[in-house]
Amino acid sequence: MPDLPPLREVIRKHGLSASKALGQNFLFDQQLLGRIAAIPGDLQDAEVLEIGPGPGGLTRALLAAGARVTAIERDTRCIPALAELEHVWPRRLRVIEDDALNIDAPALFEGRPHIVANLPYNVGTALLVRWLSAEWQPWWQSLTLMFQREVAERIVAPPGTSAYGRLAVLAQWRSSARIAMPVHRSAFTPPPKVMSAVVHIVPGEAPEGVTFAKLEQCTAAAFGQRRKMLRQSLKSVPGAVEALPAVGIDPARRAETVSVDEFVALARQLSV
Repeated sequence: MPDLPPLREVIRKHGLSASKALGQNFLFDQQLLGRIAAIPGDLQDAEVLEIGPGPGGLTRALLAAGARVTAIERDTRCIPALAELEHVWPRRLRVIEDDALNIDAPALFEGRPHIVANLPYNVGTALLVRWLSAEWQPWWQSLTLMFQREVAERIVAPPGTSAYGRLAVLAQWRSSARIAMPVHRSAFTPPPKVMSAVVHIVPGEAPEGVTFAKLEQCTAAAFGQRRKMLRQSLKSVPGAVEALPAVGIDPARRAETVSVDEFVALARQLSV
């Protein structure tokens, strides 16, 4: 790591403060940031997409790990602080001032980048769903993302738990998802009201004979009325109720008891 001023000094120099409207919470602990940057594995000369770098704490850790970083930041106040890192790591950092929801991210890369980000809380789930809904194999190699602990638990939840729902199925039907590390609220400035966790997602092979659209239709209906039996909640999906016995699912069950593999089997039956 080059000899850089502490992040708190950078914050003071540029008059920065975390914006509640932008869902910002800054991380200053460089050791913790280094551990997050290490989660994807060896990043030497790897392309990395970072969303919402803020003053550049995680950006520093990624660059120190050898990555070539493209950082998308919509907060104009943070651009001068990030520009200082561009001078320290020439040709290794590209900063794009824009809203990540408006960016055609795949078009920014020739290869498949890792996505590593302390995501702004107000757009994190929307971005995750977009990335998981992409064509498969996806344009990214892995996702290493900070979420509120509650959201992280929904992503990795197993069947039969209160956290299990559409997000779990979306994250697990053709990728593996795990909580890589918890992060205490006290690590942030300002401290949020909730705990956080870093989720690591690696894409796998998509099951054959299943369309994402059909799986999404089934899970939307089933979890949209999760307290009802499947024979009721799936009535809006043509042929779904009749297909349940054919794939070994009791129509009297409820959505939270249906495994990812069973939802895949149902979607495959309806995709024929």
